[in-house]
Amino acid sequence: MELLRGALRTYAWGSRTAIAEFTGRPVPAAHPEAELWFGAHPGDPAWLETPEGEVSLLTALTDDPEGQLGPASRARFGNTLPFLVKVLAADEPLSLQAHPSAAQALEGFAREERLGIPVNSPVRNYRDTSHKPELLVALAPFEALAGFRQASRTTELLRALNVSDLDPFIDLLNDQSDADGLRALFTTWITAPQPDLDVLVPAVIDGAIQYISSGATEFAAEVKTLLELGERYPGDAGVLAALLLNRITLAPCEAIFLPAGNLHTYLRGFAVEVMANSDNVLRGGLTPKHVDVPELLRVLDFTPTAEAQLRPLIRRDGLERIYDTPTAEFALALLVLDTDHLGHEVDAASSHDGPQILLCTEGALTVHGKSGSLTLERGAAAWVGADDGPIRLSAQRPAKLFRATVGL
Repeated sequence: MELLRGALRTYAWGSRTAIAEFTGRPVPAAHPEAELWFGAHPGDPAWLETPEGEVSLLTALTDDPEGQLGPASRARFGNTLPFLVKVLAADEPLSLQAHPSAAQALEGFAREERLGIPVNSPVRNYRDTSHKPELLVALAPFEALAGFRQASRTTELLRALNVSDLDPFIDLLNDQSDADGLRALFTTWITAPQPDLDVLVPAVIDGAIQYISSGATEFAAEVKTLLELGERYPGDAGVLAALLLNRITLAPCEAIFLPAGNLHTYLRGFAVEVMANSDNVLRGGLTPKHVDVPELLRVLDFTPTAEAQLRPLIRRDGLERIYDTPTAEFALALLVLDTDHLGHEVDAASSHDGPQILLCTEGALTVHGKSGSLTLERGAAAWVGADDGPIRLSAQRPAKLFRATVGL
């Protein structure tokens, strides 16, 4: 068991305060800090703080896969850690994106290898062979667009904007089944020639301004998001596509689970993510990065998804609040030590016998394993190898700890 130093990723949409404050560093940071990776992805592994100095978690797994990963995880996923934990801080919207299924990732990676596109190329879509289902749990209020909204509700939104230029697109949406209509409308918008977008997007923006000015409230959140995206990305087809997605606000500890093919963008907020150990992203707009519309269309699932379907069941088991997902690569639980658990050791045994990544998000606590103990304060993380569990916890004041493990 060792302290784990995350790999910091700086992107333009990140925050100069959230991650720095979370990890106890000076605020503001010199650059926007977007993600803190705790895992063993080859692109940016985390670092174990050992008595001999820092060691890459990737190197530690290579040197001792049996002890670090355990026989059960190795039998299922080989000598790799199948999940990746991130802290995410968004001050600006991320790109409009989706992630491939396992079969699509395998095929896409092999195709780009045959084409000779370097893995680190900015025009590469598939940087590994894994799918990327992801679970996001808010640490502070978090806002997102995710999943195609029911077509009838989207029709109501488009009509509320009262833009005559939208009439043929409303007909396109309503003249077929929901999934087919959403596919047809999204495809039409995302592939539209720029001169057409330069007419339609401003017209929709004008309709949004009139809607807000009228004092209407039914779609206020959706329309304000449209205006924000339109100001940031004028003439971008992704501004129109955002009208088709569920507008979601998460309170702290609330979550959404995004399976393969789910179109989404995170708007703003601070959160913990756990996902399959992948960096495969297909982008469709709202970004200066590489956009591959044909490939995005190939992986998207246009089935309407209600917001409630994206929110995982949270069940309690002792100290744990477990976020249920169907994913084999990972499981996530929040362990809450309240006043009833202070001043003595409490059992934090998990039904999993593999590796664990622990992340303290509130208070401070001590983790006790076979090899010894270490203290985690807010913003600190630990690696617990398979041969070092089970663990016990103790705290002198209330604390919260996220635990990521291999899924059942």
